[in-house]
Amino acid sequence: MSQTVGRTRLAYSRAWHLIDVGSDPRSLGRIASQIAIALMGKHKPIFDPSTDCGDYVVAVGCRDLHTTGKKRFQKKYYTHTTRPGSLKEITMDRMFEKWGGAEVLRKAVSGMLPKNRLRKGRLARLKAFEGVAHPYKENIIKFGGMPRIAELPEVKATLAQASKGLV
Repeated sequence: MSQTVGRTRLAYSRAWHLIDVGSDPRSLGRIASQIAIALMGKHKPIFDPSTDCGDYVVAVGCRDLHTTGKKRFQKKYYTHTTRPGSLKEITMDRMFEKWGGAEVLRKAVSGMLPKNRLRKGRLARLKAFEGVAHPYKENIIKFGGMPRIAELPEVKATLAQASKGLV
């Protein structure tokens, strides 16, 4: 009998999630928190803060990112090189013009990840694109055209039989 329950190679395999930011009605912060949870692996039962068990996330349509209020024109991002007089600031609207919505999304997700040695690797698994085209189509698995395996008819039938047998 195995001494490590759930710590198998299959449990640590990484899935690919696709999020269409342009058609999602949620705002930037809500989408970023969902992405951060997937990158950390908090949605998995084997989650451990000291291990990197998260998944890949492909975010498409970042040019149509939705923010609430006046954040797009009032929020500022700061950079400093620790040299005197080197503090620079840029507004979110200017960042959209200069680098696009993918960089804004990446900064939002980066702020929601834990500030530790795993942060850089987790953020590298976020693939953000301005349009809907991306090179990771073959990695994103959909079972029978459905996004979740629990929605497959065979799985539903098996679950129904199992629940009848247990009740």
